[in-house]
Amino acid sequence: MARREQAREEAAFARGDVGVDGVATEEEKDEAEVEKGKAREQLLRGRAYLGREFMTWLLWRSESGDPLVEYDGAGVVVLYLGKVVLRGVAGDVTEMSAKGTLAPYSENVRHSLDRGLLVSQARLRISHGEREYEVTLDSEFLDIRAAKLPALMTEEEDDQLSERLELTEQLSAIVDALVQDFLVVRAGRAWSKQVVPALKAWMKGEEKGSDLLSKAARAKGRDARAARG
Repeated sequence: MARREQAREEAAFARGDVGVDGVATEEEKDEAEVEKGKAREQLLRGRAYLGREFMTWLLWRSESGDPLVEYDGAGVVVLYLGKVVLRGVAGDVTEMSAKGTLAPYSENVRHSLDRGLLVSQARLRISHGEREYEVTLDSEFLDIRAAKLPALMTEEEDDQLSERLELTEQLSAIVDALVQDFLVVRAGRAWSKQVVPALKAWMKGEEKGSDLLSKAARAKGRDARAARG
């Protein structure tokens, strides 16, 4: 029995469950902490799904090449380029990726979106005035995975550092502006009646999607004015 007990203690130490003094390395969480952890997990899952909706909506809106929002006095144009990753929560296919310069706008990607997948990660080119950024955006927390900043205008090393920080902050603010624009649409009355049908029509390659988009854009303007009022 003593040998078995010693073996169990050694195994617990090897797993990191106890320290060298034999005391548990982590205190057992009470019921309230466990429930709080579950709630946080559900919140993060919900946010991830909302992020996929945002990136799918942004893909659809960006295809026109028109400015999507105005930031700091200039329009923001978004173009999806390179690789795009789609993910879903159910069905036979739960993940796919497409590569190529205009692959995100391909019929294959739209068909996959129509089957229930959503954009999870993509490479974007964001044009703001004369500046162009390239960024890999992940939907889970809307994290910027990698970014290529515009060419620096300054030559001094200290000034270049300040300029990089300024450009990084501007990129983050532009992404926030795009997200905020989506949230106005998502929370508006037109989402289920006009925006979703327009999205579905675009996924199916139907021409009426552009007409529905115009109606949805007008509805978004009304929602935005209502939110400001």
